[in-house]
Amino acid sequence: MWLKPEEVLLKNALKLWVQERSNQYFVLQRRRGYGEEGGGGLAGLLVGTLDAVLDSTSKVAPFRILHQTPDSQVYWSIACGSSREEITEHWEWLEHNVMKTLSVFDSNEDITSFVQGKIRGLIAEEGKDSFVKEDDPEKFREGLMKFEKCFGLPEQEKLITYYSCSYWKGRVPCQGWLYLSTNFLSFYSFLLGAEIKLIISWDEISKLEKTSNVILTESIHVCSHGEDHYFSMFLRISETFLLMEQLANYAVRRLFDKETFENDPVLHDPLQITKRGLESHAHSEQFSAFFRLPKEESLKEVHECFLWVPFSHFNTHGKMCISENYICFASQDGSLCSIIIPLREVTGVDKADPANRGVIISTKGKTAFRFIEVRDFGLLVAKLKMKCNAAASPQHIVSTEVATGSATDSPKDFGAGQLKMGQRDNSKTVSTEALMTVYHPQDAENLDSKMLKEKMKEQSWNILFAERGRGVSMFRTKKTRDLVVRGIPEALRGELWLLFSGAVNDMASNPGYYPELVEKSLGTCTLATDEIERDLRRSLPEHPAFQSDTGISALRRVLTAYAFRNPQIGYCQAMNILTSVLLLYAKEEEAFWLLVAVCERMLPDYFNRRIIGALVDQAVFEELVRVHLPQLTDHMTNMTFFSSVSLSWFLTLFISVLPIESAVNVVDCFFYDGIKAILQLGLAVLDYNMEKLLTCKDDAEAVTVLNRFFDSVTNKDSPLPPAVQQGSYLSDTKSDHPKVDITDLIRESNERYGDICYEDVESLRCRNRLYVIQTLETTTKQNVLRVVSQEVKFSPSDLEELYELFKKEHFLSCYWSVNSSVLQHHDASLPYLDQYRIDCQQFRVLCHLLSPWSHCANRDSLALWTFRLMDENSNCLINFKQFACVLDTMYNGSFTDKLKLLFKVHIPPAFTEVGSQSPSKGNDLSREELIHFSQLSGKGKVDIQAYLKQWQDELLKKEENVKDLPRMNQSQFIQFSKTLYNLFHGDPEEELLYRAIAVVTSLLLKMEEVGRKLQSPMSSVRSPAAVTEMAAEVPRERQEESSFEQTEDSRAQSLEANHEWSFAFEQILASLLNEPAFVRFFEKPHDIKAKIESAKNLQLKARTRV
Repeated sequence: MWLKPEEVLLKNALKLWVQERSNQYFVLQRRRGYGEEGGGGLAGLLVGTLDAVLDSTSKVAPFRILHQTPDSQVYWSIACGSSREEITEHWEWLEHNVMKTLSVFDSNEDITSFVQGKIRGLIAEEGKDSFVKEDDPEKFREGLMKFEKCFGLPEQEKLITYYSCSYWKGRVPCQGWLYLSTNFLSFYSFLLGAEIKLIISWDEISKLEKTSNVILTESIHVCSHGEDHYFSMFLRISETFLLMEQLANYAVRRLFDKETFENDPVLHDPLQITKRGLESHAHSEQFSAFFRLPKEESLKEVHECFLWVPFSHFNTHGKMCISENYICFASQDGSLCSIIIPLREVTGVDKADPANRGVIISTKGKTAFRFIEVRDFGLLVAKLKMKCNAAASPQHIVSTEVATGSATDSPKDFGAGQLKMGQRDNSKTVSTEALMTVYHPQDAENLDSKMLKEKMKEQSWNILFAERGRGVSMFRTKKTRDLVVRGIPEALRGELWLLFSGAVNDMASNPGYYPELVEKSLGTCTLATDEIERDLRRSLPEHPAFQSDTGISALRRVLTAYAFRNPQIGYCQAMNILTSVLLLYAKEEEAFWLLVAVCERMLPDYFNRRIIGALVDQAVFEELVRVHLPQLTDHMTNMTFFSSVSLSWFLTLFISVLPIESAVNVVDCFFYDGIKAILQLGLAVLDYNMEKLLTCKDDAEAVTVLNRFFDSVTNKDSPLPPAVQQGSYLSDTKSDHPKVDITDLIRESNERYGDICYEDVESLRCRNRLYVIQTLETTTKQNVLRVVSQEVKFSPSDLEELYELFKKEHFLSCYWSVNSSVLQHHDASLPYLDQYRIDCQQFRVLCHLLSPWSHCANRDSLALWTFRLMDENSNCLINFKQFACVLDTMYNGSFTDKLKLLFKVHIPPAFTEVGSQSPSKGNDLSREELIHFSQLSGKGKVDIQAYLKQWQDELLKKEENVKDLPRMNQSQFIQFSKTLYNLFHGDPEEELLYRAIAVVTSLLLKMEEVGRKLQSPMSSVRSPAAVTEMAAEVPRERQEESSFEQTEDSRAQSLEANHEWSFAFEQILASLLNEPAFVRFFEKPHDIKAKIESAKNLQLKARTRV
């Protein structure tokens, strides 16, 4: 590898290097201790230790080339190599291309300058595609070389970055290098002859956290397969941990949680990931989540500056964040001030007060935002003007300052004419009023005390709007949160939910989208629509709005449209309850976009098939309970109580446990503060009931305590009619629990637990996501092993090891491929057995590693036919049960079972004629050939009725009768005989087995000939006597096999003109049972444990070779 020229002090280097070649201008050196017997003694050990600890490839690579000039004491390192072949190639290139040129220069300085320029040019040419994205290309090249040399991973594995650190093995730290790549965490250390090499794939990690104790002040703890690993002494531990967290979560999402990962195009291609890209992606995710912006927004620029706050008459310090379509600001001085300015609302961007480097941004709402102390403010103004001009295109001209108008008036870009027609058709169906205004209109003349309080609330908000603006670009401050905690007025609830959730931006960016979606989705019939119909009448059934067709129809349209929009989620229970509440206070289209905001941004992964997001937040809640309520966790013997009781809190935002008039106040806080509001309220609920919970003897009693508490929660200021309020008619029989006002409860949760910040919650989510998904994976494994263990004779430990190898092979095909067919078929919603499946190529790799017949010369063909035999559904994929059963037959089956397996793989539908297109490969098949042959139809299309009855067939499955097996024709029998020959090669009784094959073949052919004559004695069929004589000759050496195969082929050709000869399995079985050598060979035990251990060590190398 060519190196950036650096000066070398040769006087000191002579102690570490040995000169091997030299000429007038160049020196080739070998590292002392490398290539010497015994490792070069103590000097070699010391040099090896230095190589592992110090950060320079010139001190690690065993060979290097230095440039020198006559009469100069200065040397320059220009190349290094990990092998003699590599460094020799560089040396010869220098001799042929550079040496002759150097003689034309007059001075040593010119020579050195030319050599340095040439080497830099070579490096630039080599690295122009690979390293342009890295901060220090030269240093990164050195690290990459060491990474490839130490671990031998496939060349597609992309190194992201590396760090110097210590790995703790027991109480002893080992100094070395931690390498973070796309799919692996790797560590290498070499100290005084002791080498430590560690490779952990990200998908195996169940815990990743920063820890500290007496010995380690600060370290990173990694748990994989129950083993704990500690890394410490990082120069920048926070940066390292954040990157590890990103890579681990990226791998988990890509491999385990495909349905959410597919919506993330930034990380879709593992070969394009860089450290800078990961950091940028993390910042963009944090940015869009904090400001509730569409996921597509990516953070482009960040400027520290001051924003003038007119109602407070001061400048607040913070950061201006700019994306493609938004300008946002968040204060950092504790004032909790933030604003969001969509570019579609901007009317002008101008410089102001050059002395203070000011920028003024004017909006359609007659508001001007003034920023000062902006670095490069002139360039920023020019950029923003360009962005605003681009945003002024027709599709962006939609005002959202006060979300009062219907967005359905503006047709979307595509199919405008058709869309307008669709809108006319839907105008009668899509509701344009919130259900609350229809069923509970406010009487402006007769105001009771509650309505007067409601009007006072509205007045408070109107004053806030007058001071801080109204609409998407309003100032959001501490006062805004205080008003939200008191409860949003009924008349403003829909507007403010839309604003705080960010749904207002989605709706403005997609005018006309919802009516068109309704038109497309109505009338569709899917599993989701069936579930929706079943749950429609269960959604707030006590509310009059959902006792009529108006509310039910609106709910049906919203849920069906969303299931149509996002089929990966479709419909999940609890969505109906949430959507019912949204429809009460928001127009139908607004309710749809609120549902989109909740499902896709605010509660990510909550409503997918495994509700991973909800489980993650439950785990976060458990951690917060441990921190804030330790006495409660000490009392509870099992922390799963908190998970079981809180699931409905998270899935329905407390709507399912609180009376509706109180639950809407919780939803107010959720749309303003996100999941943080739900976590805080959950802690407050447990804290409020602490004394009673500490006296509970079991979980059931604790659940009763909480249920009674929720029944006692009221909203004394709710203007809803008594007939609608669920908590208004609580009888005095339950008066043993005092009434609790929801406003007081929410205020208390903010005061006690308001220090829980957004960043802490996100960090806890990342950490617990790994644990939750690995727990789900463990459950899947246990269920699969329980089912498969009843079908095979492997020990539980061996079966578990086989499952891990099977699953690992599934993942290895996904590590470096963007469009892996196996990854595309992975679906966590499938039955446990079918969640992980492998294709023919992966099965071949596992067969080579695990099969007792892997030494067979035609092992690729045998693996192909075995795969086709197991692929009952003709989808070119098999599950673990099928894999384990066929392997069990090879290892634990009887002589008859093994022979039956070999017989079945040599007859259709498993058998197909194969042949490599490359003669040099012999019997080996390329990946493309293997996939091609595995897809050849041998069974025709699967009948749907037969597929539906498959489970019934499994229940009624009886022992297969050998008489039911089809007969084997002549060409298949020839291949069957060839396979037997290949299997016996290398066996101690090889000679005896070859002779037995000839005897059996001759006997079978004679039996078939006699049978033919008895059936048709007058037949003129030519006798196969010559064929039997051919088979009688037993090859003495291995090279004679080819002649046998040629005679077999010629026999097949000679008999093609005659009637087809065929053999029943019973005939073959009976003939082979008469040969003791056959029986001994197939009943010989094989050690599966040794194969498994070998496979664990070689699986990754096998993938490298492939």
